Amino acid sequence: MVQAQKKRLGRGLAALIGDGGSEEGFIQGARSFRQLPIEHLVPSPRNPRKTFRDDDTDELVESVRSRGVLQPLLVRPLDEGRYEIVAGERRWRAAQKAGIYEVPVLIRELTDAEALEVALVENIQREDLNPVEEAEGYRQLMELYGYTQQQLADAVGKSRSHIANTLRLLTLPRPVIELLEGGSLSAGHARALIATDRPEELAERIIAQGLSVRDTESLARAVQEDRPRTVKPRRAVAKDTDTVALEKRLYEALGLAVTITHRGEQGGDVRIRYKTLDQLDLICRRLAGS
Repeated sequence: MVQAQKKRLGRGLAALIGDGGSEEGFIQGARSFRQLPIEHLVPSPRNPRKTFRDDDTDELVESVRSRGVLQPLLVRPLDEGRYEIVAGERRWRAAQKAGIYEVPVLIRELTDAEALEVALVENIQREDLNPVEEAEGYRQLMELYGYTQQQLADAVGKSRSHIANTLRLLTLPRPVIELLEGGSLSAGHARALIATDRPEELAERIIAQGLSVRDTESLARAVQEDRPRTVKPRRAVAKDTDTVALEKRLYEALGLAVTITHRGEQGGDVRIRYKTLDQLDLICRRLAGS
């Protein structure tokens, strides 16, 4: 049963509206299609999207005002003629602002678990979530339904490294998470801060100086490498200029710290430092020539 639910999750809303475009699925969708007054609909407490900014919905409000709500909301029945919005709360909010009194809906009987799964996938696939909301959605699916990172990646169409790195955002201090939620920091900025021991201080510096993600990554590396600073001059002197130049070329090509140790006739080794799974994926792709 769990595996069947996960397969359906990967197909998103289409699995609930009709199974693969079959005649049976089409008939089921037609029978559950209705127009309902907006006051009969209530938002879901399980909706992973918590932030609805006015400027994000202005364009949608104008579209709804001129053409109506074109895509039906997915709802489930509650009691006393009320329905809970499973997917489409943003359209419902826009309809209210546009002065629309009825909206098209598809009614489905769903459990709490199914309603949460569908709401998560719909928002993730539409890219309607900020990075923290997305991470919380992944965490809920893993904790409540036992999903692995790979199963989540297959379900929402993301890479496993994306899932892992997004979940790691939740390990940041709460003040940094709030900056990420508010849009002052991007996910790229935040990922660069995860491995540092001063994320709050660096976050304030990033915002004050308007640093790019690449600048942030360089800053984070410099902060973490600050402790062995006295060792670096001795290492540089011990290497010939050709080796140092080669290390620099590899760093510029990869954007990652590269250390070359040459031991004469005994050979040597090349070390490439990475901090995130995305960086490891980059290294693997470069080595594989893809």
